[in-house]
Order: sequence, then C-alpha cells, then structure tokens
Amino acid sequence: MGNCCASHSRDAENEDGNQKTKYHPYFSEAHTRTEGDISLVYDQGDELGRGRFGTTYCCTDIKTDEKYACKKILKKNVKTAVDIEDVKREVEIMKHMPKHPNIVSMKDAFENSDAVYIVMEICEGGELFDRIVARGHYSERDAVAVMKTILEVVQICHENGVMHRDLKPENFLFANKKENSPLKAIDFGLSIFFKPGERFTEIVGSPYYMAPELLKQNYGPEVDIWSAGVILYIMLCGYPPFWAETEQGVDQAIIRSAIDFKRDPWPKVSDTAKDLLRKMLKPDPKRRLSAAQVLDLVSRRTQQFSYLSYESHIVGQFPVDTEGS
Repeated sequence: MGNCCASHSRDAENEDGNQKTKYHPYFSEAHTRTEGDISLVYDQGDELGRGRFGTTYCCTDIKTDEKYACKKILKKNVKTAVDIEDVKREVEIMKHMPKHPNIVSMKDAFENSDAVYIVMEICEGGELFDRIVARGHYSERDAVAVMKTILEVVQICHENGVMHRDLKPENFLFANKKENSPLKAIDFGLSIFFKPGERFTEIVGSPYYMAPELLKQNYGPEVDIWSAGVILYIMLCGYPPFWAETEQGVDQAIIRSAIDFKRDPWPKVSDTAKDLLRKMLKPDPKRRLSAAQVLDLVSRRTQQFSYLSYESHIVGQFPVDTEGS
C-alpha cells in the first residue's frame, strides 16, 4: 500500500533544508500529534468517500495491521475562519464524546502544513440509506429497532452537550455486511456544543431533514428529534414527509408541517406508529418529545406496533425496505 500522506514539520523547509515560513497549526498537541508523521504509523488504502473539505481513505496500522478510516481534510479547501472552526470543532466533539457502541470512535489525529487527518473506526457494511433503498420496505418492528439505535445516539449526544444537526440515513453506517450488524453514527462535521436554553441561528443540515425552527433560525437540540422523525417516516413509507420540486418548496413544506397519512401504505401502518411520528414531528419544538421520551415510548409500545407485512413497493424518490428480523 502507499502511504496515507507525507508529513511536514511545523517549520516547513525548502529542498536545500533552509527553513521557510512557519505554518500555524489548527490544533494544540492535546488534540493532534502536531509534530507526528502519519505515514510512519498508517499505510493508505482505497478511497472510501469524499466530503466538503477532503477525502476519506481506508488505512492500516503498520504495527497491528488493523484497518481504520482516515479522513484527510486539505487546508487549501478550508478557506474561511468559519471553516477552520468547523474542522476544529469536529475533532473536539469526537474526542469529547464517550465510547458508545453506536458512535464511530476516533483513534488518532494528525496535522501538518497541508492537512488534518482524523483516524477513525472503520465501518464496512455501507450506509443505512443504501440498505433502505436495496430492500424495498421496513416493517414497523424493524423500523423501531433502527429508530431505537438512532435515538440512543441522540440521547448520548444531548447528555454530553452535543447537537448533531445532520441526522440522515447517509450518516449512519453498518459496522459490517451482516444482517445483524451494529449501526453507527458518523460525521460530526456540522455538530456543535450547546448549553441548556442556548439558541442557534445558523442554517445547516440536509434538505428534507431540517426542522422548521432551524429554517426560522431560532433552534436548539430538538432539531435532532425532528430529523429522527423524518428518518422514521421514510423507513415506514418510502418517501419523505415534506417534499417539493425545489429546495425552497421543501423548506415551505417543512414550515407548514402538514403530515400526510392518507397515501399508501399509511392505512396499513398502526395508529401507534403514526402517533409516535406526530409527537416527533411537532412543529413547536417545546411540544416535541425528547430523546428519552421517545425511547421510553418505543420500549413500552414495541409490542403494540402492528407486524402486518405489506407488499414491497417503491414510491417517489426514496424506496424503503427491511426484512423482518
């Protein structure tokens, strides 16, 4: 394998060894191996994906032969002070979060004059979104099992003062390709620390999953419950609850917050499931359930959900499926 990257010292040098201008590291040594050379620790493998600031690769620990994911964030792509703060915050949040079986853990971080490298647990089972598309529909029982995992992630985030702000099926990966593989949350690039009662105004996230108060630029951690509710809705029917031909139209539909339970397959979905969705998708965040409240309802009402199986169907842009466990 090739090396994941070449490293430069904090004082970059010319070819003749003369010192050039110093670069200003984003992080203190408490956050990264600022002086470390990642190529001495990890070998680079295949590309896994691309994001806003850089590329994620498979990498292998030279000493242990264990595989990880390495997110390489090129500094030339991080153009503004706000972008720099976003990168710094992502690393800080990943270091801050406690170990949890459903959250991808960070193993290491490096920085040189060209890039920041975040080495993480690798997930090789693909996105939740891909499994949704591949299968055709989710039974209520299976959808609740996935939702329980997602809400446990939301709860641990909120308990540790972190708002994810970008919950969607693409940001949950399976650890492996087995049917019973653990599901893990990834990508804290839009996440932010918060204090009780603190309000935020920055519009971030992905269309379809944004809460109405986020679009109105006055929000708190309740936006994560809304996004989880949108995921549950899609798993149960195959299309998003708020849809339009344009992004502006989607925003308007979200602000109106009119949920459609008349189209197929909703007549076959239990009232219990629809009641849970209404409580997660309350347009008033003060009336929306917390993660703990949703988890309590799910655990107490799982047996009440109808286990009726309905024929596989593909509706709109988001065909959804899971086989019964």
